[in-house]
Amino acid sequence: MAFIYASTTQNPFQEMAFGAKAASAADGKVTLNAAAPTGVNGPAQVQLFRSAIRNSKDGIGLQSLAPDLFVRPLVQADDDDVPTVAVDAAPPPGTKTKLFIGNSNTEVGRALGQEFIKHVPAGTKGEVVIGNDIPGLRLLEQRIEGLTEVIKKERPTLTIKGPLDSKSEPTDNYNAWNSIVKANPKAIAFLGVGGQDGVSLPLIQKQTGRKFLAGSCDIDPAALKAVKDGSLFALSSPEHWLKGYVALQLMIDAKRKGTKLPEGWWNPGTLVITSANIDEVMKRQVNEQSRTAFFKPIVDEQLANPTKYLKPLDQAN
Repeated sequence: MAFIYASTTQNPFQEMAFGAKAASAADGKVTLNAAAPTGVNGPAQVQLFRSAIRNSKDGIGLQSLAPDLFVRPLVQADDDDVPTVAVDAAPPPGTKTKLFIGNSNTEVGRALGQEFIKHVPAGTKGEVVIGNDIPGLRLLEQRIEGLTEVIKKERPTLTIKGPLDSKSEPTDNYNAWNSIVKANPKAIAFLGVGGQDGVSLPLIQKQTGRKFLAGSCDIDPAALKAVKDGSLFALSSPEHWLKGYVALQLMIDAKRKGTKLPEGWWNPGTLVITSANIDEVMKRQVNEQSRTAFFKPIVDEQLANPTKYLKPLDQAN
């Protein structure tokens, strides 16, 4: 089997791969090819996927930031009777991939917004700047929609600026946010929806001495430390590890039983990380063994109750 993901350089994608590897290891009889480009590179990832069609015929999990590039490769996999599961981003139209393991990204954004308003008294005026790591990527747009929906409803006196392009690769993201922060000296908050924002914004606060509210999504180790030290008020975690594990386990189960994969949108849930639960999350994130131990009862419950987590694919939001 294979798990083809977007990049080895960023935590969200690494977490999904860790989950897939954990499912493979727990089974003990699965040869898993987990592969990704070094840095986001859609065409290079397509080549890895095409190789997996030839060499991992029992199933491929795909996590991509450029799903439209995979219409023909996914159709080719289906033509070759290789089962496929879309992870994190929904399968693009025109494919026969019918199983999507992914969050309600609208809910990921709403959860961050609900935490944000706890730190901003009603009636507060000021600018809130929102960044988008990958403009045009639907799942990040959904997070922004959920986030802005809450802010507009609950704190209508705030002015929302953006979303501005904050880039996704670590150095690019830092440089983009540095420019955004300098260009918005009166903003009271800077909010990101991608994995690197929670690393860059605390670093900018530290280096400039400027204080502002900062929050983001995903669980890069540096971002978790920033929640611990108070320079991030919260992280909204899409629980990427779970997605990788569930995707691979469903493919394993289908192969073992000789059945088709389930169809629909499987939403493993969202976790808001704050000072209240940061110690527990950091403890689970120490290594692959600690992740597996923490998530095992959650995985077991989800896999035992598929109808609780599966909805029609067209309801994915």
